[in-house]
Amino acid sequence: MILITGGTGLIGSFLIRKLLAEGATLKVLYRQQIPPDLAHESRIKWIKGDILDTALLREAVQDVQQVYHCAGLVSYAPQDAALLKEINVTGTANIVNACLEKPGIKLCHVSSVAAIGHVKGKQTLAEDTKWDANMPHSVYASSKYFGELEVWRGISEGLQAVIVNPSVVLGPAADWSRSSTQLFKYVFEERKFYTRGSANFVDVRDVIKAMTDLMQADISGERFILSAGLLTYEAFFTEVARCLHKKAPSVKVPGYITEIIWRAEVVWSFFTRKRPLITKETARIAKKNHMYSNQKIRAWLPFTFVPLDETISWCCQELTQLQPARLA
Repeated sequence: MILITGGTGLIGSFLIRKLLAEGATLKVLYRQQIPPDLAHESRIKWIKGDILDTALLREAVQDVQQVYHCAGLVSYAPQDAALLKEINVTGTANIVNACLEKPGIKLCHVSSVAAIGHVKGKQTLAEDTKWDANMPHSVYASSKYFGELEVWRGISEGLQAVIVNPSVVLGPAADWSRSSTQLFKYVFEERKFYTRGSANFVDVRDVIKAMTDLMQADISGERFILSAGLLTYEAFFTEVARCLHKKAPSVKVPGYITEIIWRAEVVWSFFTRKRPLITKETARIAKKNHMYSNQKIRAWLPFTFVPLDETISWCCQELTQLQPARLA
């Protein structure tokens, strides 16, 4: 029996389908809505609740051998600092504690490259890059880093566990307002602007393959960056536009303009009580050009990443099928 948290998210939903295809029996923790196509799947026991309910978690792991902890909050809004800590740190601690009470469980924790340390002047970052508390970090990055510390605590107490650190995960989702699908929506709507800088990307299928392979392997107490490569925002948007047959963003926003925009967003959000679309962190992250090394996962497992142009093409094709009315 396998327990999955965050089963209705992008990674969790693809993980469920892969594990079912392999014949697994699952428990899936969810908060809001069960995917209609899986609602009546006999090999899934759906558990309504969240990772802050410690009693529920202790009960959920009783007959489980593996736990995939995919639940988490992604937000760069300062207003979400307390919520990020609650979900990404306290929630992870609760998962770890529940697993520690049931000897024999192996845990796969989904973290993020945001939790990887940065070194000034270092272009390529790896799993062993140290976290420097004196450097500026977003509230999201800090929450993922401290969430990882809870997993390391569990490992020190005897828990079998692995950590994966995906970069921006690309995959088709029915809701265009969630996860990285928003990037495809941005191009589909033929928005004009893009910023300088780059981002690291990875195919959701590679993420779940790495997770399941690591859980089957005799590997514990390790973290693995999952990233297929680095693309500039201009190159990414251009490729998405080509696949969707849309006009690519063509107006490059100077760095000083983004600094003005995020400050204006702070003022606007103060009066509207809405979360800013652009924050200080997202504006400055967009300027970075760090490469996250994938050498470790390729050294520890027979693993090859899907090329990013193939991933983008697949996402566009799947999104076209998921949203026929919008793409007409």
